[in-house]
Amino acid sequence: MADPAAPDALETPSGKGSRDENFPVGSWLLPARLRPHVAAYYAIARTTDDIADNPGLAPAEKLRRLDVFAAAVAGESAGGPVPASAARMRDSLAATGLGPRHVLDIIAAFRQDATRRRYASWDDLMGYCNLSAAPVGRYVLDLHGEDRATWAVSDPLCNALQVLNHLQDCRDDYRALDRVYLPEPWLAAAGTGVEALAAERSGPALRAVIDRMLDGVDALMARARLLPGAVKSRRLAMETAIIVRLADRLAALLRDGDPLARRVALSRRDFARAGLSGAIGGLLLRR
Repeated sequence: MADPAAPDALETPSGKGSRDENFPVGSWLLPARLRPHVAAYYAIARTTDDIADNPGLAPAEKLRRLDVFAAAVAGESAGGPVPASAARMRDSLAATGLGPRHVLDIIAAFRQDATRRRYASWDDLMGYCNLSAAPVGRYVLDLHGEDRATWAVSDPLCNALQVLNHLQDCRDDYRALDRVYLPEPWLAAAGTGVEALAAERSGPALRAVIDRMLDGVDALMARARLLPGAVKSRRLAMETAIIVRLADRLAALLRDGDPLARRVALSRRDFARAGLSGAIGGLLLRR
């Protein structure tokens, strides 16, 4: 087993956890034997994301720390101490026989976050999401032994969730990190710029761009809704059906709400309704 280093040497915890996410993380629906591995993946994703999002660290220092995590997971550490979450992930990969690709991809996305603040197009943003979000679904599918053909409908769901998260946090990302995921040409075409994100409320131009982003989410979700019926695992079908319903609900809330005026988020009732209808829907699909 790897020898973990003291976590305070590299980590900068934000205080966020799995309960702050828009989707269930390793819920009871998944097989008990797999939940510790999902938890290990989430832990290193959360840790490295917190490093990339820390406004007190210079970009070069963020990259240095992220490189340590990547090397540790890949088994390329030069004899130095291994961060605790990286050690746990490496042990998990050894136990499951999975390679480190899906971990290294998300760390590559956070390296991008450390140095990049603007996006030039929807395709440009999807390239980022293919590193920051799609690997999460791919990891869970591989962990369950699902056919990799399911990636074609898992990637759109994960990427849609990522864009929804960007819209939820667009005000804070701009104010705290000067980071904007809304494509700059879209803002310019609507007659505005990134400075619109500093306002207390969305103006008509920014609202048009937010709705255009949600149109892109709708297109992704049209494919994502096929995922629960594509997986072999009954439990995973139920889990993914819940996530699909949560994504649809959050997209609807963002259509009606203003993420500049307040953070638009799912309620406990939303989670409960999605949990019930998704679990039943996923179960019926597998039957």
